[in-house]
Amino acid sequence: MRGRVVSLEAMLGVGAAVVLLSVVAVRASVRLGLPSLLLYLGIGVLLGESVLGFQFENTELTESLGLAALVLILTEGGLTTRWPDVRSALGLGISLSTVAVAVSIGATGTALHLLLGLDWRTAFLWGAVLSSTDAAAVFSVLRGVGVRRRLSGALELESGLNDAPVVIAVVLLASPGPLAWWSPALVVYELAVGAAVGAALGAGGAWALRRAALPATGLYPLATVAVCVLGYAGGQWLHASGFLATYLAALILGNSHLPHRGGVLSFAEGTGWLAQIGLFVLLGLYASPSALGAALGPALVAGAVLVLLGRPLSILVSMLPFRLPWREQAFLSWAGLRGAVPIVLALIPVTRAPDSPSARLLVDVVLVLVVLLTLLQGTTLPWVARLLRVSRGAEATEIEVDSAPLDELGADLLQVRVPVGSRLHGVYLRELRLPKGAVVSLVVRAGDGFTPVPDTRLKERDQLLVVTTAAARSRTEQRIRAVDRAGRLARWRGESGRS
Repeated sequence: MRGRVVSLEAMLGVGAAVVLLSVVAVRASVRLGLPSLLLYLGIGVLLGESVLGFQFENTELTESLGLAALVLILTEGGLTTRWPDVRSALGLGISLSTVAVAVSIGATGTALHLLLGLDWRTAFLWGAVLSSTDAAAVFSVLRGVGVRRRLSGALELESGLNDAPVVIAVVLLASPGPLAWWSPALVVYELAVGAAVGAALGAGGAWALRRAALPATGLYPLATVAVCVLGYAGGQWLHASGFLATYLAALILGNSHLPHRGGVLSFAEGTGWLAQIGLFVLLGLYASPSALGAALGPALVAGAVLVLLGRPLSILVSMLPFRLPWREQAFLSWAGLRGAVPIVLALIPVTRAPDSPSARLLVDVVLVLVVLLTLLQGTTLPWVARLLRVSRGAEATEIEVDSAPLDELGADLLQVRVPVGSRLHGVYLRELRLPKGAVVSLVVRAGDGFTPVPDTRLKERDQLLVVTTAAARSRTEQRIRAVDRAGRLARWRGESGRS
């Protein structure tokens, strides 16, 4: 509380209690059908000035911590995004994160100027803040909905990529003085250099980690996340898009042959959850519930404009070259989930003009709007997917192949899990036809391990331990993935197993 020195043990105790309560809240949110971010915001409000009395009003610190949390959330999103799942949606994702953003800013800003009487620059600033979908919301909600891969891939790419142009737009519009004629060129520069930094660090980091032979398994996840965070720092240092650099570096690393890949992804997932918890609790703590009532009216107007005009029009224009069926366009329009990103972006104008009432109003409006849209869209997304018939139904999960190096032997261990729906089910071991230098040394089935023979028939949920020479590892992984996707006749069907 204000004026009181809080001891270290008190801070650690409260922090640990908040994390544990938030972890329990995830289970509760699943049962209630509510996105967990609402419960995290509620915990923050409960801790805040209106209930328990903790006052936190440092806007600059909130913005800095919020941006840091977004970096970790984007890192987790990029690392856990499977390239085969999003490859077919690459064009859709890029169009959604560029063309759709521009259309949304223009349409939403124009409508808010006319309806709320905002000056043009402020109206477009509001439109820019509201145009970004949220990676945390999309990654946590969408992956449980089960829609067609092209749609889920497009939405994941959009949420990972659109932060970059939106941040640039918000900073330009929130800065004092008129916009320069070269502002569009600056946007192109920031995106291009950010993409180059991310691609270079992702490729270079993957190459270095495969050859590092680190002394402890736990160092690989730390090094991987550090490379992604370095992408943000490097991009910002070059006055480019650090968010784009972070996401691309993570996407490349997550789809590379990393040592202990399973441990890396688990660590990144835990880090992402911790960042989400900390971010939403912090935003709830920063919020002033007493001021939210005055923001309800503008929030309802802005939400109606966004849902009924801005998002649908941006989808319609950006999807014109792809000729998507109207059902898929309707789902993309409804699935523009908002979360912490618009709230963090709304803090940027406050830090640049701390005495501006309209800047503080924007924060309150966005906070109310995020809660309303999350309740409306997040809870109805599975129902909308079924109504529009865009659910993919039962589909095999991408097979997991984790590796661990055996440097002294010049070999690798591959841990393979056979998911439900995989075409590895029913394949005899002799039909797997692994390349020379690779052998399945152990099968674990229903908790019991045994040494397989050529007539061993694989089943769903089996775990395989494959020993392979370093030279044959890549071909071994490709063969396993090929059979997982196309069955024992993968070669005849033209499936190579390459990502």
